[in-house]
Amino acid sequence: MGMVALTQQWHTPASVRRCPADGNRYECIAGELLVTSAPRTRHQAVVGELFLALQPVRQFAGFRVLMSPADLELRADALVQPDLFVLRADRPMREVEWSDVRAIELAVEVLSPSTARHDRITKRQFYQDVRVPEYWIVDADARLVERWRPGDERPEICSALLEWLPVAASAPIVVDLPALFRAALDA
Repeated sequence: MGMVALTQQWHTPASVRRCPADGNRYECIAGELLVTSAPRTRHQAVVGELFLALQPVRQFAGFRVLMSPADLELRADALVQPDLFVLRADRPMREVEWSDVRAIELAVEVLSPSTARHDRITKRQFYQDVRVPEYWIVDADARLVERWRPGDERPEICSALLEWLPVAASAPIVVDLPALFRAALDA
């Protein structure tokens, strides 16, 4: 999966929504357009396993795990599509539009060689700036997760168990990372 940053003009969420429906993922952060081609199968396998692993979050009122494509406008100058994200809705999902989502509880990006710079720098800084409580960068090659929180200067590196305690949750969600990577990549 390749990501290209096009900076000839200032891009807005409105201009990104006018991009062609050509199979690419279009995002913008602070005027910079990020274009990502269709992900590889290994990327999607990791996203799928992580989606399943995070399903226990549904036991908490209003929490849902979703995956892109999704046009999330968490700030006026940005439109992002994290691979996976958790949101908390105060009404049924049938009534929620992307334009209603102004905050998420967790954002997850699965690295590809060509997206690593944007995932680790541009998107990480963005998610920290908009105060997403947790941002996970999943490195399938290294079989680990970099966990970032808003004030962090360095990530927490998780390679065994990844425990996440969502706001207002009574118990953590626990992800067995070796098992997740085995199911996604070795099956």
